Amino acid sequence: MKTRYGVAAAAVLIVAAYTNTASAAYLGAACYQKAGCGVEVAESCTQKPQCHTVMKTCRKVVYEKQQFTCYRTVRETVCETRTINCVKYVSETRYRTVNYTVSRPVYETCYRTVNYTVSKPVWETRTKEICYTVCKPVYETCYRTVNYTVSRPVWETKTRTICYNVCVPVYETVMKEVCEVVCTPVHYTKTIQVRSGRWETCMIEDPCGAAQKGCGCEAKCGCAPRMICKRVWVPQVCEKTINCVRYERCVVKKQVPVTVCRWVTEQRTKTCTYQVCRMVQECRTKQVPYTVCRMVPETRTKVCTYRVCRMVQECHTKQVPYTVCRMVPETRTKTYTYRVCRMVQECRTKQVPYTVCRMVQECRTKQVPYTVCTPVHYTKTIQVPKTICRQVPYTVTRCVPKVICEQVPVTVCCPTPTCPVKRCFGKSCG
Repeated sequence: MKTRYGVAAAAVLIVAAYTNTASAAYLGAACYQKAGCGVEVAESCTQKPQCHTVMKTCRKVVYEKQQFTCYRTVRETVCETRTINCVKYVSETRYRTVNYTVSRPVYETCYRTVNYTVSKPVWETRTKEICYTVCKPVYETCYRTVNYTVSRPVWETKTRTICYNVCVPVYETVMKEVCEVVCTPVHYTKTIQVRSGRWETCMIEDPCGAAQKGCGCEAKCGCAPRMICKRVWVPQVCEKTINCVRYERCVVKKQVPVTVCRWVTEQRTKTCTYQVCRMVQECRTKQVPYTVCRMVPETRTKVCTYRVCRMVQECHTKQVPYTVCRMVPETRTKTYTYRVCRMVQECRTKQVPYTVCRMVQECRTKQVPYTVCTPVHYTKTIQVPKTICRQVPYTVTRCVPKVICEQVPVTVCCPTPTCPVKRCFGKSCG
C-alpha cells in the first residue's frame, strides 16, 4: 500500500515538473516575442495582437497495469517422530550404619554400717526322760505300667497357588486440545485526501508594467495599459478511497495426538511348595519303678539331751521338703538333758550391702534400612507437532505510472504595431 502511494506521489511530482518546464518554455517564448515587439511598441502608441498556432511537446502520465508475483507465508502443522530419553525411579532398600548412644545401667555393690539389736541365746543344759513312739519305715520296690502319649512330627509337602498384582504400562494415543495464535487478515477501506491542482491561463492588465519600461516616454506621456497572459496554479484537494488490510490475532483450538502412558494392574498367579509339620499322637507304655514305704510301729526308749530355746518370732519363707508318713502311736520313756535359753540384749555392727545404679554412656551401632529411588533410563518414541512455514506465490496487479510525450497545438498571440512611427522631439510628442 505504501508502494502505491509512493508511485502516485512520484507521478504527480513528475507531471508538475514537466508542466512547470512547459510553462517556463511558453512564458519564455512569450517574453521573447514581447521583447521583440517592444521596439515597435516603443515607436507606436496603438498595437494589434497577432496570433498563430505552434506545436508543443507535452508529457503526460498514464497508468498501465502490470502483474507482479508476491509471496505470502503459510504455516502448516506436521507431526514428526522423535525419540526422547525418559527416566523412571525404582525403589531400593539399603542399609546404613548409624551410631547412637544409650545409657547402660551399671550396678555397684556398696556397704554401709548399720547398728541393730539382736537377741543372743544363752543355752542351759537340762535332762528329762520322755516316752515317744517312732515308726520304722520298711521299703518295698514294686513296678507299675504307665501309659503316656508323645507327639511325633510328620512332615507333609503341600503346594498352594499365590495371586499377586503386577503394574503393566499401557500406551495409548489421546487427542489433546492445543491453543494456537493465528493472524487473520481483515480487509477494510479508508478515505484519504490527495492534494493536486492544475495550471490555468488568465489574461491580466499590466498598466505601465515591466514590459513597457525602456520606451523613453514614462515621464513625458502616459502609456496605455495592455493585457498579458499569466499561468496560475490552482490547488485542488480530492478524496480517494483505498483498500487496506490489517491482521488480527485470534486463538484457534485444534486437536493434537499425544501418547499417554497408563499403568494397568494385572493379576498373575504362581505356585509355591511348602512343608507342613503335623504332630501325630502316639501311645507308648513303659515300666516305672517306684518305692513304697510301709511304716511298722515299734516302741523304743532313749535318753536324750535337748536344748530348749525361747525364741523371738520371725517370719521366714523357705522351701522345705517333707515326708508324710502314717504314724502309729507308741509310748516311751526317756531321760534327756535340755538347755534353757535366756535372751540377753547385745549390740552388734554389720555391713549391709546395697546396690547403686550408675548410668554409663555407651556407643552402639545399628543397621537402619532406608529406601533409595534409583533412576532407570529408557527411551520412548513420541509424536511432536511442529509448525513449518512455506512461501506461497500469488499474483498482484498494480497500476504503474508511465510518462509519454505528445504534440499539443498551442495558440501564441503577439501584438503588432498599426500606427505610423512617431518620434518625440523636445518636451512633448506631436
